[in-house]
Amino acid sequence: MGWGDQLMATGMARGAAARGKRIAFGDGRKILWDKNSATMFQDNPNIAPPGAEGDRDVEWVRYYKGHRIYNRQAANRWIWNLDFRPIAGEIVFDRNELRNRERAGRGFVVIEPGVEAWKTCAPNKDWGLSRYQLVADALRAQKRRIVQFRYAKGAPGLKGADRVDTLGFRDAVGLLSRASLYIGPEGGLHHAAAAVGIPAVVLFGGFIPPQVTGYPDHANLTGGADKACGKLTPCAHCRAALDAILPVDVLAHALERL
Repeated sequence: MGWGDQLMATGMARGAAARGKRIAFGDGRKILWDKNSATMFQDNPNIAPPGAEGDRDVEWVRYYKGHRIYNRQAANRWIWNLDFRPIAGEIVFDRNELRNRERAGRGFVVIEPGVEAWKTCAPNKDWGLSRYQLVADALRAQKRRIVQFRYAKGAPGLKGADRVDTLGFRDAVGLLSRASLYIGPEGGLHHAAAAVGIPAVVLFGGFIPPQVTGYPDHANLTGGADKACGKLTPCAHCRAALDAILPVDVLAHALERL
């Protein structure tokens, strides 16, 4: 699971501790965490760690790598579970993280053009750096400060944006919690924006349906796509949906939320 999957898991676990429970993510017998789980679930009292399988307060949720609930894989595409709805997640920051998140200031707009370029479906989620640049330029003309995170495998820099180095995904989420808005593709950071209560304009296009991984208080833009195909290789349908999302429309949604 990626960072977004982990954040959705924290949403599924919300409130468990208040009920005297901890959520065990696994197959009902074994808690199945992956390489990102311990980092994302750090200090979260709602989630049971591996080794707690026999504890009396454990409540199972069958959500793990290979069984994500919101989709299943078919030939060359994801099939979306249209009955799934995400719950905004949460991150428990430690004292150092609370201090470090203040280093970029407050009230800025985070614009993140990057998609996971190593995935074959990446072109189906890539709105295009030049379009993000147009939005950034228009916001800067209105005296808005633009921040773009810098990290390994990140997107090229936007002109005029303040580049902020991140120490990892949790650090990026901490910085995001001090923003006034997020603009970017469907993915880990849009789930993070929901988790820290930040408004967002999210470029969905025609790959993933907003009702499955989007949040109702965000602007979830599909370009008018009549379906979300989930195709795992470059797709003309997804390209057309992304191309139908105009920078002026993204700007309008951004200004509405600002």
